[in-house]
Amino acid sequence: MIADIESPRLLLRHLDPRVLRYCLAGDLTAAAELLGTPPAAAWLDEQALMALRLDDITQDPAYAPWSVRALLRREDRVMVGHANFHSLPGHPYLGAYGDVELGYTIYPDFRRQGYAREAVLALGGWAAQAGATRLVLSIAPDNLPSQALAAGLGFAKVGQSADDEGVEDILSACWPLKDARS
Repeated sequence: MIADIESPRLLLRHLDPRVLRYCLAGDLTAAAELLGTPPAAAWLDEQALMALRLDDITQDPAYAPWSVRALLRREDRVMVGHANFHSLPGHPYLGAYGDVELGYTIYPDFRRQGYAREAVLALGGWAAQAGATRLVLSIAPDNLPSQALAAGLGFAKVGQSADDEGVEDILSACWPLKDARS
């Protein structure tokens, strides 16, 4: 079992292959038993991400600790979002932008409460302990809350990419991140 990453208000719990398989199959009772809480309804809409991360872990088991984690509120274990690294550190697609790319989603009912900031700081610290000190985020230019979060943590735009889903700014920062709120 891969250990939780802890922050003041969150447990970042690894969604192991069994949980991903149960969620994909719609067996929410089994998924909840392993996760320690029911999966969020919004998480169940993330079938493509579940399948992608399950395939990534199957292809390279070393990726597992870097894979998707449920963001659970410590006080009641409610799933407020999820986050993951897109690959193992040093993947060639990152080029000179950084060591590892982090992605996160906070579900609508839990936004604007500091959970994304807390998750990025917790995952960034965990990655730095593992030797990945240059973090990358890809954020749509019109996603102003995430752009503001990244700027407040010291991320700077280093490039831009476009794919079928649209244009994203590529932002990079070195650990330790600047936290404008502290």
